Amino acid sequence: MKVKIINKSHHQLPQYATPQSAGVDLRANLSEPVTLQPLQRALIPTGLFISLPVGYEAQVRPRSGLAIKKGITVLNSPGTIDADYRGEICIILVNLSNEPFVVNDGERVAQMVIARHEQAEWVEVETLDETERGAGGFGHSGKD
Repeated sequence: MKVKIINKSHHQLPQYATPQSAGVDLRANLSEPVTLQPLQRALIPTGLFISLPVGYEAQVRPRSGLAIKKGITVLNSPGTIDADYRGEICIILVNLSNEPFVVNDGERVAQMVIARHEQAEWVEVETLDETERGAGGFGHSGKD
């Protein structure tokens, strides 16, 4: 699939790290470092603008290394970039650790996965079909 991209950052285009990677890393495009205090959030620009084909979305997700090692995650995970959005891709980062975290220019701050999606056609009804699970919600299946 070809995706049109404008790169206003001073970094290379996003790349897949391995031939079977699902996502590409997104880099911070900063004129100066951003310090995230514990529990603070910030909007981190990437300098990237994309045009996705109709029927696709880009999902912005945390990087597992930043999450486990530093407590840094994407706040609205996964964030969705719709096919008709033409603005800059920015990442909402949050620091869930007890220590300040400095985001430097060029740092890999999130990953992006391109995924196909469908739009639902809602059919209003009075009842739904029965299932074994029924209305069982969070934790309904026990501990095993």
